[in-house]
Amino acid sequence: MKFELIQLPYAADALEPVISKQTIELHHGKHLQTYVTNLNNLIAGTKFENEPLETIVKESDGAVFNNAGQVLNHNLYFTQFSPKGGGKPTGKLAEAINTAWGSFENFQKEFVTAGTGLFGSGWVWLAKDINGKLSITKEPNGSNPVVRGLTPLLGFDVWEHAYYLDYQNKRADHLNKLWDIVDWEAVGKRY
Repeated sequence: MKFELIQLPYAADALEPVISKQTIELHHGKHLQTYVTNLNNLIAGTKFENEPLETIVKESDGAVFNNAGQVLNHNLYFTQFSPKGGGKPTGKLAEAINTAWGSFENFQKEFVTAGTGLFGSGWVWLAKDINGKLSITKEPNGSNPVVRGLTPLLGFDVWEHAYYLDYQNKRADHLNKLWDIVDWEAVGKRY
């Protein structure tokens, strides 16, 4: 299986001012493309060559894991946003968030706190277990909640390349603004 760079479901400038066109072009077109290219080169002729991305992330290590994890993470990341996003989740996801954190606002605060508190580079995720119970996980580098047997629902990238051009070293500002573009319908389908 040869992996390809996902197509964005919006124009490169559609998420402005939350994420600039320049950041999208570099983050998607350069960073993600490099992970896709590296992963394809690394898995050629290996047991992972025809495996789905989630399987590769669960069963690999080293460079294969790093690149597969980043492809999976970024595929989820770029498809969870919309220029018409924002607001709050609805339906079963909203109920599950309220059950776990008491309110959507409490969830947002804990999520941003987890993201700002993650040392170095990585990801903060809203994930569910097999019973639908939600949790916030902090994943270093290119890891993903699938390695813990969880399903990732919403992920915010806290690598500096995701926000430095737009927010410099203000990670919390970046995380707080991302709520304005979350496509809760897309995230809800993952639940």
